[in-house]
Amino acid sequence: MNAYSQPAGVTARDLLDVERIRRDFPILHQEINGYPLAYLDNAASYQRPRSVLDAIRHYYEHDHANVHRGVHALSHRATEAQEAGREAARRFLNAAERAEIIFTRGATEAINLVAYTLRETLQPGDEILISHMEHHSNIVPWQLACQRTGARLRVVPITRSGELRLDEFHRLLNRRTRLVAMAHVSNALGTVNPVAEITAAAHALGIPVLLDGAQAVAHQKVDVQGLGCDFYAFSGHKMCGPTGIGVLYGRREWLERLPPFQGGGDMILSVSFDHTEYNELPYKFEAGTPDVAGAVGLGAAIAYLEQVGMDRIAQHEAALLEQATRAIAALPGVQLIGEAQEKAGVLSFNIEGIHPHDLGTVLDHQGVAIRAGHHCAMPVMDFFGVGGTARASFAFYNTRREVDQLVAAVEVARRMLA
Repeated sequence: MNAYSQPAGVTARDLLDVERIRRDFPILHQEINGYPLAYLDNAASYQRPRSVLDAIRHYYEHDHANVHRGVHALSHRATEAQEAGREAARRFLNAAERAEIIFTRGATEAINLVAYTLRETLQPGDEILISHMEHHSNIVPWQLACQRTGARLRVVPITRSGELRLDEFHRLLNRRTRLVAMAHVSNALGTVNPVAEITAAAHALGIPVLLDGAQAVAHQKVDVQGLGCDFYAFSGHKMCGPTGIGVLYGRREWLERLPPFQGGGDMILSVSFDHTEYNELPYKFEAGTPDVAGAVGLGAAIAYLEQVGMDRIAQHEAALLEQATRAIAALPGVQLIGEAQEKAGVLSFNIEGIHPHDLGTVLDHQGVAIRAGHHCAMPVMDFFGVGGTARASFAFYNTRREVDQLVAAVEVARRMLA
């Protein structure tokens, strides 16, 4: 069953009114090279609805001030606005409390935060377990941690269909493992990993689990308590929010155990030249002036996604992926990269004799925006023996007409370049 098949309880009456939704996204209504824009690069970054843009503008026009420190009205309002964004993220992830929501610059910084603070507990012979399908942001921080501590990075292999080798995962998981760090959804393949099973197996040995949720939160309901994970990272710009804002969810027991990530203002309660007393959670990990406008925009983005409905989003994107996969696969010379049974709205492919960058350039001339390259997942490309892929990735504001535009543009490129 596809991961985005029709969820239980969702009927035909629940189909999205995509044309109405598209009216909320000003950027979608333009032409590129004389063609209507078909924006299919959503795995790299989503577009923003007007409500998010308005929320950020309203904050800067009416409420901007530094937070937590001021006694005046603007500071109080800015603090309330930031904390409202934190509460929205808590609710969206179903975290137990707001103290478990740490604002970061994005999923990359969130993962680095855990890697940097956890490495103080690592020793030679310890192991960090990741998978072969990880984004560079979930590889390099652990490499750095291992280089500085003598720990060892272990990698779970994948299959030719782009699925995790669960037998190898269970074999590699052992008493020396100090953390499992896995993608919830692969950005290069679209594979949806069985993260609940992974977490349960790790916890049976007392091992914490970090999930990279950057490619999951905009496409499906995420319940961190239901998943049981210890850390969960995501970026606002991949879910209709601003760039430069993200979230690290961490279970309280782990956040209290880890040392601060950075030093400076707002992460302290008191400072002398002899001693510093750190602030309570979540502020212990939020040194310096935060991105208040980003938190406001993230809260507005979450509200928008909740209003549309995550089940409806999943259903719509599943239909687009099925349509695009069937049509692209039928073209001569096409190689699909990533054919997992459980997939998100990501379609990676190559055409024999055509470099992905050339394909992406020809598609752009026809108004179709896709991603071409290694997608910050070079080990994945090495595994499949390719330098890169063309990647079309879908969002709830995309249409069947845009899928047709993609397929027609690929056919033009194939005839022109193959």
